[in-house]
Amino acid sequence: MNSISFHNEGVNTKTPSKRLLKAWIKEFVSNHGKKVGELAFVFCSDEKILEINQNFLQHDYYTDIITFDYCEGEIVAGDIYISVERVAENALFHKVEYTHELLRVLAHGVLHLLGFQDKEENKKAEMTKNEDLCMSLFFTKFAQ
Repeated sequence: MNSISFHNEGVNTKTPSKRLLKAWIKEFVSNHGKKVGELAFVFCSDEKILEINQNFLQHDYYTDIITFDYCEGEIVAGDIYISVERVAENALFHKVEYTHELLRVLAHGVLHLLGFQDKEENKKAEMTKNEDLCMSLFFTKFAQ
């Protein structure tokens, strides 16, 4: 069974059409030779993401995204927590629209589930390149 869900945990956020987001995510996962399993995107506050970072990763800092990987074989599955406050702040910092930054973060989480990493500089460049490809796919094929 494949299912992509979106949840707000104590926050409100504006996203593009969930139907379009699901189609986009399924397509870019398929482009990497994999299939979507159970994927949950949870939009939350800075405080919630800090709590998750402290409790599960032993990190004491804010971040825009935390991805829990439940992938098995060719099936991409996981829980992706996104701080809408970090996304908004990063959008201002990078001088892009909130929706643009949100899409980049959504893609970033799924790319982690596809095996991409971003801890080292060369890996970070590959991640950014793939984020750009995902964004390009969204804006050329799925944007309304």
